[in-house]
Amino acid sequence: MTSAKVIDRLAAPRGRFPHVKVVGDFVYVSGTSSRRPDNTFVGVEVDEMGTTTLDIRAQTRAVIETIRAILKEMGGELSDLVQVTSYLVSMNDFAGYNEVYAELFDETGPTRTTVAVHQLPHPHLLIEMQGVAYVPADRQQNRIMEITS
Repeated sequence: MTSAKVIDRLAAPRGRFPHVKVVGDFVYVSGTSSRRPDNTFVGVEVDEMGTTTLDIRAQTRAVIETIRAILKEMGGELSDLVQVTSYLVSMNDFAGYNEVYAELFDETGPTRTTVAVHQLPHPHLLIEMQGVAYVPADRQQNRIMEITS
Protein backbone atom coordinates (compact mmCIF):
# COMPACT_ATOMS: atom_id res chain seq x y z
CA MET A 1 0.00 0.00 0.00
CA THR A 2 1.31 3.42 -0.97
CA SER A 3 -0.46 6.68 -0.27
CA ALA A 4 0.44 10.35 0.11
CA LYS A 5 -1.44 13.07 1.93
CA VAL A 6 -1.50 16.82 2.35
CA ILE A 7 -3.13 17.62 5.69
CA ASP A 8 -5.47 20.60 5.33
CA ARG A 9 -5.17 21.92 8.91
CA LEU A 10 -1.37 22.26 8.64
CA ALA A 11 0.65 24.87 6.76
CA ALA A 12 0.42 24.05 3.07
CA PRO A 13 3.64 22.66 1.55
CA ARG A 14 5.65 25.29 -0.32
CA GLY A 15 5.87 23.07 -3.37
CA ARG A 16 4.27 20.05 -4.96
CA PHE A 17 4.87 17.41 -2.29
CA PRO A 18 2.82 15.80 0.49
CA HIS A 19 3.20 16.26 4.24
CA VAL A 20 3.42 12.49 4.50
CA LYS A 21 3.81 9.41 2.35
CA VAL A 22 3.01 5.87 3.48
CA VAL A 23 4.72 2.88 1.90
CA GLY A 24 3.60 -0.34 3.55
CA ASP A 25 4.29 -0.01 7.26
CA PHE A 26 6.61 2.98 6.86
CA VAL A 27 5.44 6.57 7.20
CA TYR A 28 7.72 9.23 5.67
CA VAL A 29 7.24 12.75 7.00
CA SER A 30 8.41 15.55 4.71
CA GLY A 31 10.61 18.37 6.00
CA THR A 32 8.59 20.23 8.61
CA SER A 33 9.12 23.73 10.03
CA SER A 34 7.48 25.99 12.59
CA ARG A 35 5.34 27.69 9.92
CA ARG A 36 1.66 27.94 10.84
CA PRO A 37 -1.26 27.61 8.39
CA ASP A 38 -1.54 31.45 8.27
CA ASN A 39 2.15 31.64 7.21
CA THR A 40 3.35 33.10 10.50
CA PHE A 41 6.02 31.29 12.49
CA VAL A 42 6.27 29.93 16.01
CA GLY A 43 9.34 31.26 17.79
CA VAL A 44 9.51 34.60 15.98
CA GLU A 45 9.01 38.01 17.58
CA VAL A 46 9.38 41.32 15.79
CA ASP A 47 9.31 44.46 17.93
CA GLU A 48 8.01 47.89 16.93
CA MET A 49 11.47 48.84 15.63
CA GLY A 50 11.62 45.76 13.39
CA THR A 51 14.15 43.88 15.50
CA THR A 52 13.56 40.16 15.05
CA THR A 53 14.15 37.61 17.79
CA LEU A 54 14.18 33.91 16.83
CA ASP A 55 13.74 31.17 19.45
CA ILE A 56 15.23 27.76 18.60
CA ARG A 57 13.51 26.09 21.56
CA ALA A 58 10.04 27.27 20.53
CA GLN A 59 10.69 26.38 16.89
CA THR A 60 12.01 22.92 17.76
CA ARG A 61 9.01 22.21 19.98
CA ALA A 62 6.61 23.40 17.23
CA VAL A 63 8.30 21.24 14.60
CA ILE A 64 8.14 18.12 16.76
CA GLU A 65 4.50 18.83 17.64
CA THR A 66 3.67 19.13 13.93
CA ILE A 67 5.40 15.81 13.28
CA ARG A 68 3.35 14.35 16.15
CA ALA A 69 0.14 15.66 14.49
CA ILE A 70 1.13 14.19 11.11
CA LEU A 71 1.88 10.81 12.66
CA LYS A 72 -1.39 10.88 14.62
CA GLU A 73 -3.24 11.53 11.37
CA MET A 74 -1.68 8.30 10.07
CA GLY A 75 -2.38 6.25 13.19
CA GLY A 76 1.08 6.68 14.69
CA GLU A 77 2.83 8.57 17.44
CA LEU A 78 6.26 10.00 18.19
CA SER A 79 7.42 6.69 19.66
CA ASP A 80 6.95 5.13 16.19
CA LEU A 81 9.71 7.29 14.71
CA VAL A 82 12.73 5.24 13.70
CA GLN A 83 14.82 7.97 12.07
CA VAL A 84 14.93 11.78 12.21
CA THR A 85 17.03 14.22 10.23
CA SER A 86 17.29 17.78 11.57
CA TYR A 87 18.55 20.77 9.61
CA LEU A 88 19.83 23.76 11.59
CA VAL A 89 20.77 27.09 10.01
CA SER A 90 23.38 27.54 12.75
CA MET A 91 25.09 24.97 14.95
CA ASN A 92 25.11 27.72 17.58
CA ASP A 93 21.47 26.66 18.09
CA PHE A 94 22.39 23.02 18.71
CA ALA A 95 22.23 23.22 22.53
CA GLY A 96 18.71 24.72 22.59
CA TYR A 97 17.46 22.29 19.96
CA ASN A 98 19.05 19.36 21.76
CA GLU A 99 17.49 20.45 25.07
CA VAL A 100 13.95 20.38 23.66
CA TYR A 101 14.61 17.18 21.71
CA ALA A 102 15.73 15.48 24.95
CA GLU A 103 12.39 16.39 26.60
CA LEU A 104 10.61 14.17 24.06
CA PHE A 105 13.13 11.48 23.12
CA ASP A 106 15.83 9.45 24.83
CA GLU A 107 18.39 6.85 23.75
CA THR A 108 15.60 4.39 22.88
CA GLY A 109 14.08 6.87 20.43
CA PRO A 110 14.75 7.32 16.73
CA THR A 111 18.20 7.42 15.21
CA ARG A 112 19.10 11.02 14.47
CA THR A 113 21.29 13.06 12.18
CA THR A 114 21.67 16.82 12.66
CA VAL A 115 23.31 18.91 9.98
CA ALA A 116 23.95 22.60 9.43
CA VAL A 117 22.55 24.11 6.25
CA HIS A 118 23.22 27.45 4.59
CA GLN A 119 19.56 28.49 4.76
CA LEU A 120 15.97 27.27 4.87
CA PRO A 121 13.00 28.47 2.76
CA HIS A 122 12.34 31.52 4.97
CA PRO A 123 14.77 33.74 6.93
CA HIS A 124 12.75 33.27 10.15
CA LEU A 125 13.32 29.52 10.11
CA LEU A 126 16.08 28.14 12.31
CA ILE A 127 15.18 24.44 11.99
CA GLU A 128 13.49 21.90 9.76
CA MET A 129 13.05 18.21 10.52
CA GLN A 130 11.97 15.16 8.57
CA GLY A 131 11.34 11.65 9.82
CA VAL A 132 10.55 8.04 9.11
CA ALA A 133 8.18 6.07 11.35
CA TYR A 134 7.17 2.44 11.47
CA VAL A 135 3.39 2.20 11.86
CA PRO A 136 1.99 -1.29 11.19
CA ALA A 137 -0.71 -1.27 8.54
CA ASP A 138 -3.37 -2.56 10.96
CA ARG A 139 -2.91 0.59 13.09
CA GLN A 140 -3.07 2.72 9.95
CA GLN A 141 -6.30 1.00 8.94
CA ASN A 142 -7.77 1.55 12.40
CA ARG A 143 -6.93 5.24 12.18
CA ILE A 144 -8.45 5.52 8.71
CA MET A 145 -11.64 3.90 10.05
CA GLU A 146 -11.69 6.36 12.98
CA ILE A 147 -11.34 9.34 10.65
CA THR A 148 -14.06 8.21 8.26
CA SER A 149 -16.60 6.97 10.81
